[in-house]
Amino acid sequence: MNPEELTFEEDTAGGMGRYLGVTSCTLLIVGRIIGTNIFSTPSSILSSVGSVGASLMLWVLGFLLSFCGLFIWLEFGTMIPRSGGEKVYLEAVYRKPKYLATVIFTANAIMLGFSAPGCIVFASNILLAAGQATDSWTERGIAVAVIFFVTLLHGLTPKTGILLMNILSIFKIILLLFVVISGWVVLSGKTRVTDPYVNFRNAFAGSSTSSNDYATATFKVLEAYAGWFNVNYVMNNVRNPVRTLKIAGPLGLGICSVLYVLANVAYFAAASKEEIDASGVTVAALFFKNVFGSVAERALSVFVALGGLGTVVTVTFVASRVNQELAKEGIPLPFGNKFWASNWPTGKSPLPGLIIHLIPSVIFIIGPPTAVAYPFILDVKGYPQQIINFFIVIGLFWLRWKKPDVVRPFKVWWPLAIFFLVAAAFLLVAPFLKPANGVGDTPPLPYYLYSLVGIAIMFAGVLYWATWRILLPKVFGYELIPRKETLADGTVVRLFSNKRIS
Repeated sequence: MNPEELTFEEDTAGGMGRYLGVTSCTLLIVGRIIGTNIFSTPSSILSSVGSVGASLMLWVLGFLLSFCGLFIWLEFGTMIPRSGGEKVYLEAVYRKPKYLATVIFTANAIMLGFSAPGCIVFASNILLAAGQATDSWTERGIAVAVIFFVTLLHGLTPKTGILLMNILSIFKIILLLFVVISGWVVLSGKTRVTDPYVNFRNAFAGSSTSSNDYATATFKVLEAYAGWFNVNYVMNNVRNPVRTLKIAGPLGLGICSVLYVLANVAYFAAASKEEIDASGVTVAALFFKNVFGSVAERALSVFVALGGLGTVVTVTFVASRVNQELAKEGIPLPFGNKFWASNWPTGKSPLPGLIIHLIPSVIFIIGPPTAVAYPFILDVKGYPQQIINFFIVIGLFWLRWKKPDVVRPFKVWWPLAIFFLVAAAFLLVAPFLKPANGVGDTPPLPYYLYSLVGIAIMFAGVLYWATWRILLPKVFGYELIPRKETLADGTVVRLFSNKRIS
C-alpha cells in the first residue's frame, strides 16, 4: 500500500537510516509514557472521581484502552511501516478530498505537539530542590533554556541525544520501581504510616456519578499512558521495523502499565484520601514525605525534574520526525518545504523539524499563566486525539472490507477495536455533559471549553486546506502541479508548482 505519492524507498531516504533496535524502541515508548503525570496526575484524578476505588479502576481502564489502541496501531504500523503514525494511516483511508486528512493532522501535530509542560515541570522542580523562591520569569527562563538545549542536542548531536534519552528512560523505570517496592513495605506495616489500608476499606465511598467527571479524568489517565504509539512515528529509523514494532510496543506499554497501577496502590497506602485532597502537593511528594520524611520530599523534586527532562527529550525527538514527514508532503510552510523537510545542517537529524516543535513550545512557556494553562492544555490535547482515534478505528474496518488481501503481519481482534471505538465515542460526547460540581476542573474556564478549543484547532486545519487547495487557486487562476525533488542529504520531498490556467 502506498498512501502517499512518495514511494516507500523515497519516503525512507535520507537521515541516519535505520539505527533504532528493540531496546531503543522499547525505551522510546517507556521514556514518553513515564513522565511527570504519574507523579502528579493521581491526585487530580482522585479529586475528579471522588474515591480511591474509582481512581484505581480508571488507571486499569486506561491500561486496557491503551493496549487496545496499541494493537490497532500495530496492525496499521506493520501493514504500512513508514514514519508519521496517524498521518500515514489517515492518508491511506481518507484519500478524498486529497490532502485534507494530512492538513488536519498537521494543524493538530504542530499546534498541540509541543513540550512546554515538561520544561515547566523541570524548571519548577529544580528551583524547589535548590531551595530557591519560584519566581514566574525565572521558571520560564529555565524552561526556555531546556527546550533550546534539547533542540540543539537532537539537531546537532543525534547519537548523543538518543543515548541521553535511553539513560533517562532507564532512570525513570528505576524510580518507579523504588516507589512500588516502598509501597509494598508500607503495606507490610513496617513504616511510619500508621494505617496503610485506610483507603482500601470501602474504597468506592464518595464516588462521583457525573459522566463529565469520569470523561475528564479518563483524558488525564490516557495522557499519562500516551506514548505507546511512539515507535509508529519513527518507523523509517527502525531496524527490521515490523518485527521490532511487534516486540517493543507490547513490552514498553506492559512495563509502564504494571508500574503505574502498582505505584497508585503505593501512593494510596501512604496517605489517606483526605490528606491527599488537603495537601495541595502532588501525591508523589506526599508519599515521600509520609514514608521517608521532609528531606526525601525535597529530593523527589530532583527526580521529578529529571523525569520531566526525559519526557522533553523523548517527545522532541519524535515530534521532529513527524514534522519532517509533514513537510515532505508539500503542505505550504513559511520559507519553503525543502528547508523544513531537510536534515540540515548535519545531514543526519532534522533540525528544521525540531525548530517547528521549538516555536510553539516557547510561545506556550512565556505566554499564558501556568496555573490555569497547564491543566487546561492537558485536557485540550486529549480531545483532538480522541477524534483522530475514532476515525483511525473506522478506517481499520473500512480497509479490512475494501482491501482484505493486503498483507497484515499483525491483526487486532475485532472486539478490542470495537471497545476502543466505543470508548473514543464516549470521550467525545461526555465532556459536554455538565459535571457534578457544575464548573469542571479548570475554573473559571467553562467545563466544555477544552473540547471546543480542540475542535477549533482541527477546524483550523480544514480552513487552511480550503484556502490552499480551493480558494487561492480559484482567486488567482492557477492549478497545483506536484513534483518531487531530492535534497542534498538524500531526503525526497514533494513540492507544488503553480500552473496558470489560460
